Amino acid sequence: MKKQDEWTIADITPQMGKYAVVTGASGGLGFEISLQLAKAGAEVVLAARDQFKGEEAIKRILQEVPGAKLHFEKLDLASLSSVKDFTDRLIEYGKQISVLINNAGVSYAERQVTSDGFEADLGINHLGHFALTGRLLPLLKGGARVVVVTSGANRRGKINFDDLQSEKKFTSIGTYAQSKLANLMFAIELQRRSAEYGYGLQVIAAHPGYARTELVKNSSEKIALLARLAITILSWLGQSAAEGAWPALFAATSPKALAGGYYGPGGFAHLSGPVTEATIPDNAQDTQVSHKLWQVSEELTKVKWPISSI
Repeated sequence: MKKQDEWTIADITPQMGKYAVVTGASGGLGFEISLQLAKAGAEVVLAARDQFKGEEAIKRILQEVPGAKLHFEKLDLASLSSVKDFTDRLIEYGKQISVLINNAGVSYAERQVTSDGFEADLGINHLGHFALTGRLLPLLKGGARVVVVTSGANRRGKINFDDLQSEKKFTSIGTYAQSKLANLMFAIELQRRSAEYGYGLQVIAAHPGYARTELVKNSSEKIALLARLAITILSWLGQSAAEGAWPALFAATSPKALAGGYYGPGGFAHLSGPVTEATIPDNAQDTQVSHKLWQVSEELTKVKWPISSI
């Protein structure tokens, strides 16, 4: 039974007139987020790499929400060229974005690289979204919410500037944790810069706990077996993708979600349960690392954010 102060998707405020962009929207958390925003009346851009899956996702949503305003836009976060093409199309369209949900994420069991030569976890999870958000700033400034989806794995992460691309040492857990720590640090630093430079953004971080999604890519047989064993165990403690989407939906829609806040499940080990305020780990609060990560991210993506009031 729902407790009196417990937030659920039934509490999503009407989103009519809102224009939302969701990355990784063709499946998993991104699909569930897009579905609920559409149900609440928002116009939703489903951004994903695979056009067929994206169009199928739209068909599925329309079955539940006839007449929903939905658009598929191709976006490959592993390619800065694709990010630029995507943002150029949205800027040409010219509609102010109410909510940007940086949801897409991967975890590779073996080291992969993006088309720009970045280690894939970092390149897709952090650098792609860093470039995307920066390029969309003209459509975001003045009140948009930016939701950055991270992971509880961030507390085990470390930003290793001496081996940022995991060329010397790659471990699937450590490399993924670094990318998700980068997500959280990006959210915190973007909110700080928004306040300092007048971007007018509400930046909120969220994590899904453990949600049953297709996250691990390109596993070797041995790693896949271990992953399946871990997933079997975690599945008993975790939750569905639909439930895993709740923290991001809370961050995107609730008047109670605070700029600079961080939200996730409040149940056992924060793997599942009702949405609650999450604790920002100490490793995400190092301002020197955060500032350097921002600088390095600008250099790698060649996306420079304005440093004067806009």
